[in-house]
Amino acid sequence: MNLRDLVYGLYARRVEGRLDHAQVPKHIGVILDGNRRWARAAGGTAEQGHKAGASKIQELLGWCSETDVEVVTLWLLSTDNLDRPEEELVPLLNIIEGAVRDLAADGRWRVHHVGNRDLLPSRTQTVLKEAERDTEHIGGILVNVAVGYGGRQEIADAVRSLLLDHATKGTSFEELAEVVDIDLISEHLYTRGQPDPDLVIRTSGEQRLSGFMLWQSAHSEYYFCEVFWPAFRKVDFLRALRDYAARHRRYGS
Repeated sequence: MNLRDLVYGLYARRVEGRLDHAQVPKHIGVILDGNRRWARAAGGTAEQGHKAGASKIQELLGWCSETDVEVVTLWLLSTDNLDRPEEELVPLLNIIEGAVRDLAADGRWRVHHVGNRDLLPSRTQTVLKEAERDTEHIGGILVNVAVGYGGRQEIADAVRSLLLDHATKGTSFEELAEVVDIDLISEHLYTRGQPDPDLVIRTSGEQRLSGFMLWQSAHSEYYFCEVFWPAFRKVDFLRALRDYAARHRRYGS
């Protein structure tokens, strides 16, 4: 261990010691950004960056477990990412599939897919389905893996699901128009039944949501971190929690 690691370790323990667990967010959304830029800065390839990013996931979930977080949503692949060149997309999907398998095999996390599964290759769909099936009995942190996810796509899918559901019940458009409200649409989101994210963290220094959980994040707090995702450290995570705890959430009031 070098001097820098020692200093960061001491600082992390100091921040953690002062953390009020009563103020920890119960649901954290994470935009795992900066894999490719991290790799370029290190003279590596995009694939190496994505592999390094995938290996960071288990660390993050371990930190969440230590601080009583209950739900974590990880944005692994957006609908926009599906337009990347095949020579980059195929290795990326392979890495994501491996990361999802690892989460399921760990035995501590309950895995849930959020996204439009129909947009994904059949093998990726199978991996996601098996991870959900194999972990549905686990009582640990609920880990939402956002693969093939887009906020606008989610809202469109929710409205489509709502319409189809009421069509099978014979509800007329006039009757449906009378009952549609926020709660009814929420029942058809990918995250139905879950609490909305209290805190959304984005790494890499970008300060935008890029469509992440547009509906659910209406009252979320945001934390933008300068480091690229593969370089994200426990001290960065603890700083985000400390910053969140210091805020006074007003929920629009």
